[in-house]
Amino acid sequence: MSARRHSPGRRLLLLAALAALAQTGCDRAGETPNGPRYGTAPAPAERALYRLAIHPLHNPNKLSEAYQPLIDYLNVHLDDARFELEASRDYQAYETKFRAGAPEFLLPNPWQTLEAMKAGYRVIAMAGDAEDFKGIFIVRRDSRVRTPADLRGKAVSYPSPTALAACVMPQYFLHQQGIDVNRDIDNRYVGSQESSIMNAYLGGVAAAATWPPPWRLFQKDHPAEAAQLKVIWETPSLMNNSVMARTDAPADLVERVRALLLGLAEAPEGAAILAAMSTARFHPADDADYDRVRDYVAGFERDVRPVEP
Repeated sequence: MSARRHSPGRRLLLLAALAALAQTGCDRAGETPNGPRYGTAPAPAERALYRLAIHPLHNPNKLSEAYQPLIDYLNVHLDDARFELEASRDYQAYETKFRAGAPEFLLPNPWQTLEAMKAGYRVIAMAGDAEDFKGIFIVRRDSRVRTPADLRGKAVSYPSPTALAACVMPQYFLHQQGIDVNRDIDNRYVGSQESSIMNAYLGGVAAAATWPPPWRLFQKDHPAEAAQLKVIWETPSLMNNSVMARTDAPADLVERVRALLLGLAEAPEGAAILAAMSTARFHPADDADYDRVRDYVAGFERDVRPVEP
């Protein structure tokens, strides 16, 4: 029986079919399979999110410039938590947030510290030297104001009625100098530290109340305008701003955050971070350290006005 012979045309069709099958196998080998993929390495744990809400020292953009390096520092050194900076448009918005217990961590002024204690927060550190927490009065260099009595019948600007160093302390200073703050002067609450200073520069008020860190920043950012201004008086110092944690925040995390803050001045990157915030260093502190603020505010409210109008 003779072998079956294929015509040239049939051989070409057979070769084409074999090539197509081979290409299909190659294509399937390179495809990504559908369905779940399994690996040997464990998935990284998701970092819990926490917010650090800073009281309105500056407008939100400047606040971010000043404090984002601190947030970045915490995020580098905490592998199980991720921090975000939370700014507020004004003092009232900030106070509404912490009274609702919304942010897990705060950096409030000392009066807000007392209020935040009522809302379920506790002090874990003090931000800056106590000597730096004082009110200052800014006037134009060509101003005729020489003594507090010269302010009678004139306007004075402040960021907010609840700004302790930049409003409460300056108003108490004027009271102690014989000025009836509620009747002798026109008190203008202008929303921010920079706005208060600019009101003096533009001549809208006879004097502007603020405190040292915003004034230093203004001198840095607006040297030409600052050169036309001067500090005329300053108040005695009080406790500086606090750092607070909500009482239900994980205790271990709170202690690690506290340790990072207290050790920041000795960290290689610490000097730059502290300089951006215009803060000398963080100091150990707890709720009891702010009792003297409570006494001060009680005296102010007795002699001048309620802190919250």
